[in-house]
Amino acid sequence: MTTIEKPKILVVNDDPASLLALTSLLDQWADESGYSVLSARSGQEALRQVLLHDFAVILLDVNMPGMDGFETAEAIHQRARSADIPIIFVTAFLADEIDRLKAYQRGAADFLFTPVIPQILHAKVQVFVALATKNEELKRQTHKLSQRTTELTVTNKRLTREMEERQAAEAKSHAKDEFLAMLGHELRNPLSAISSAASLIGLPGAPADTVSRARQIIQRQSQHLSRIVDDLLDLSRAMSGKILLDKQNVDVAALVSAGLDTFKATGRTANYLLNVDLQAGWVDGDPTRLEQIATNLIDNALKYTPPGGTIDITVADKGKDIVLEVRDTGVGISAELLPHVFDVFVQGSITLDRAQGGLGIGLALVRRLVELHGGTVSAHSEGASAGSTFVIRLPRATPLAAAASSAPAALAQEGKPAILLIEDNDDGREMMATMLGAYGYPVRHAADGVQGVQMARSFLPDVALVDIGLPGIDGYEVARRLRQGGDTCHIKLIALTGYGLADDQRRVLEAGFDKHLVKPVEIAHLLDAIGQCAATTHD
Repeated sequence: MTTIEKPKILVVNDDPASLLALTSLLDQWADESGYSVLSARSGQEALRQVLLHDFAVILLDVNMPGMDGFETAEAIHQRARSADIPIIFVTAFLADEIDRLKAYQRGAADFLFTPVIPQILHAKVQVFVALATKNEELKRQTHKLSQRTTELTVTNKRLTREMEERQAAEAKSHAKDEFLAMLGHELRNPLSAISSAASLIGLPGAPADTVSRARQIIQRQSQHLSRIVDDLLDLSRAMSGKILLDKQNVDVAALVSAGLDTFKATGRTANYLLNVDLQAGWVDGDPTRLEQIATNLIDNALKYTPPGGTIDITVADKGKDIVLEVRDTGVGISAELLPHVFDVFVQGSITLDRAQGGLGIGLALVRRLVELHGGTVSAHSEGASAGSTFVIRLPRATPLAAAASSAPAALAQEGKPAILLIEDNDDGREMMATMLGAYGYPVRHAADGVQGVQMARSFLPDVALVDIGLPGIDGYEVARRLRQGGDTCHIKLIALTGYGLADDQRRVLEAGFDKHLVKPVEIAHLLDAIGQCAATTHD
């Protein structure tokens, strides 16, 4: 327990005998009353003591040479720290009213007249000592209360912060749980449709039109599954900064137009009024990722706009920026959701029976891809049922000369390149070989890396499609061995892999491959890659 410092009494008197008498009287009660006594023989010495100590009361002789008691009292009370110290004037004569007024004006608390009566001295001093003791206790209690208040404030802030962090963690966990539930729902639906369609195809005597519809369902649902996997992987790569952009001079209007053609070909836009205004707008970007941005926004507008609604799509050159804007008359975005519409796992009112479907990651992926291109994306809506507008701004680039076309190389209609397919998955190998054969390509295939290298040396294909995860020797080693052979070093090598990170692409190219394709690859993309490789082979 902290000990309270004893109150101090200062006795000021220029006469040694009077000073001794007063201090002696006070000393005899000091232990009992719990105070200590200090002395000074002049006004100047009294001021020095006041600078060093706090006093409960000062006994001040009025008649002193040099600086008298009134002057000393005035000087003491002029200092902020000692302004409230009570002063008892000690005088040898009965002060008249003028002297009393003068004393009170100088801050006198009381008078003592000599000869001093001990009992009166003790009583008067005791009052001020008790008051000083109470004040000191009050100060200490106030200080403790202040400390406790500070501690409680800090504790309260910490608890509030912990509560907010816990609530944020719970919300994040809840969002992830909802996302996993949605993912299971989104995967099971197409898988169920594919399974049922495959069973129909296998039924003896199934009508031809039923088989045809079943095949269309399998194709459509397989593409849907592929988009889900692509979105998940792309978002993961984008959030971790592992997407490697293959930048070139690109016309955003041409990309948006190509994306719209795809939607129209699949019948997605049949029940909507489309207003399209596409001005040429050149940027330095990755064509695949920019097309992904545009198609995600258009798909979002189609998904959340009821049939019969209107969708406006514009591309405009705004000086320093190329601006892509997609406006719809759909369900709109609530004020609560609008600030979070680009956050991961956000999809408005999430329920398991959502009519629109999807994983709620498309807009999050759009924002990250736009940011990787040095651009910005924003969303606007007046609220529910008021439609939505998404605006993307990308840094403008200088257009390429007309002769420099970014169109894919055309496939030769005659003398198509010979293909070697090295793939260990039996179903995948059979289907891809059959598909390439249907497009007129001479195809041979191997089930592992060693067999693939042997077949390449005897077959000498123009292009080899090589899976990376092969038994025996992997695709990297296959590429190295083919590049080292004098008769196989010219073969164009295309890597087919389920791994699409930037580091995977680097390893593929270092191993000697010409191109890197991520499974599942669309047939049009695959044929385009083969055509580009074949074109360079014949140059």
